[in-house]
Amino acid sequence: MEGMTRVPVREQDPKVRATNFEEVCLGYNEEEAVEEAKRCLNCKNPLCVQGCPVSINIPAFIQKVKERQFEEAYQIISESSALPAVCGRVCPQESQCEGKCIRGIKGDPVSIGKLERFVADWARENGIKPKKAEKLNGHKVAVIGSGPAGLTCAGDLAKLGYEVTIFEALHEAGGVLSYGIPEFRLPKTKVVAAEVENVKSLGVKIETNVVIGKSTTIDELIENEGFEAVFIGSGAGLPRFMGIPGEQANGVFSANEFLTRNNLMKAFMDGYDTPISRGKKVVVVGGGNVAMDAARTALRLGAEVHVVYRRGEAELPARVEEVHHAKEEGIIFDLLQNPTEILVDENGWVKGIKIIKMELGEPDESGRRSPVEIPGSEYEIEADTVIMSLGTSPNPLISSTTKGLEINRRKCIVATEDTGATSKEGVYAGGDAVTGAATVILAMGAGKAAAKGIDEYLSAK
Repeated sequence: MEGMTRVPVREQDPKVRATNFEEVCLGYNEEEAVEEAKRCLNCKNPLCVQGCPVSINIPAFIQKVKERQFEEAYQIISESSALPAVCGRVCPQESQCEGKCIRGIKGDPVSIGKLERFVADWARENGIKPKKAEKLNGHKVAVIGSGPAGLTCAGDLAKLGYEVTIFEALHEAGGVLSYGIPEFRLPKTKVVAAEVENVKSLGVKIETNVVIGKSTTIDELIENEGFEAVFIGSGAGLPRFMGIPGEQANGVFSANEFLTRNNLMKAFMDGYDTPISRGKKVVVVGGGNVAMDAARTALRLGAEVHVVYRRGEAELPARVEEVHHAKEEGIIFDLLQNPTEILVDENGWVKGIKIIKMELGEPDESGRRSPVEIPGSEYEIEADTVIMSLGTSPNPLISSTTKGLEINRRKCIVATEDTGATSKEGVYAGGDAVTGAATVILAMGAGKAAAKGIDEYLSAK
């Protein structure tokens, strides 16, 4: 039946892309975008909007794409989202907007993410910027961290007329968008830097190389710098490890370090003097999106790559699309297996990894079936690099240097979901610093909620 299947999106050939860092997905052209937009039923009760953490008016922007009014489509998206070119690429649309699409009941859901990406890319290529506030309202707000939560909060506040300054610890803005997600999924210059510039075009100032908790503190920003409210969007950059023997060996990385070196320090480019252990046999431990990013990066650096995960394929937390791309590119999945020891040579370097086979037992509290070791099933595989991708926690630097800021047992900042308010008056928080490691779009949703909370707080003063 006509309209039941989505317009396919072009991609680089797997054999070619496995050797380069260029973007895998090539996106829609104008004709393809208009054709796909025509599949939208323009529902009276659009469930897709309910599925979007930042509540983009999806039917309205898609209607403008149908009519080839791409600039109008961009301005509709920009009312709700500061990072459409990012979200169109890395959001888990299949479990959010597209997961609620009525078209998906009997056929393919509308490719909302690919249409958002098309509109954002068109706007960038045609020099279209989001609309800024007509005048400032006289209030100053500080934002800590220039990742998706910080950029969203800052952008929303700037549109309301606030004077906003973002403080970023690293030398480049973008947070996890710059250091965490690889170039082949999210181009840094073309997409991330351009989205950051769009936020700056709203009047937001960004100061890099400022480590809150060392360079200055939140208390000093409020007491000495004249900031009336602060949003903490500092992410969760502290990696977790397994605590198994050999984890301190040379050649063992956290996924964070491995990806940061490749992204921010351009270790993948021969002309840059920022080397990284370019192992020939790499084992990535973990099954989330970050594990897929690390594995696919190592593959592009010339390694044979194994992903070791203690549950089965159905339980892999990574997006189906990422797993599919990884398999196409030649990554080997060793599922229902778990490392017990990293083997180290006489010089302190990784030489292999000891693994035990697992089976799924009874479901745990969350409903996931818990993996159980199979006694006597241990074996060894050769490896010269091991990348641990087991999740991350917030760095305690900010919470330990701010008076009266409550944290929970996971070292996450305690904040309300609806406004991001913390235990300290005038201080708000959101994203991974509150929830632990999660998705870009959920961090954006938290930044948006906090901007509303800060606006309500300062308007009442």
